[in-house]
Amino acid sequence: MTEKMIDEKLLEILGCPRCESRPALELRGEFLVCTECRYGYRIVEGIPHLLVEEAVSETEWKKELGERDA
Repeated sequence: MTEKMIDEKLLEILGCPRCESRPALELRGEFLVCTECRYGYRIVEGIPHLLVEEAVSETEWKKELGERDA
């Protein structure tokens, strides 16, 4: 499961590359999601892909995770 693959200490220091203030990221399934702009970054084989050009909107990551609010 992805949640076990992301080290808690790493998660504490990562920040959103889209936002100037570098807000925290939260783990949501196979994504790290910005607590401010709500864009998501995929986690592929345990590695977060924190490239702005690969970020997906909240609608998209919720759709991929099968969340109803999408």
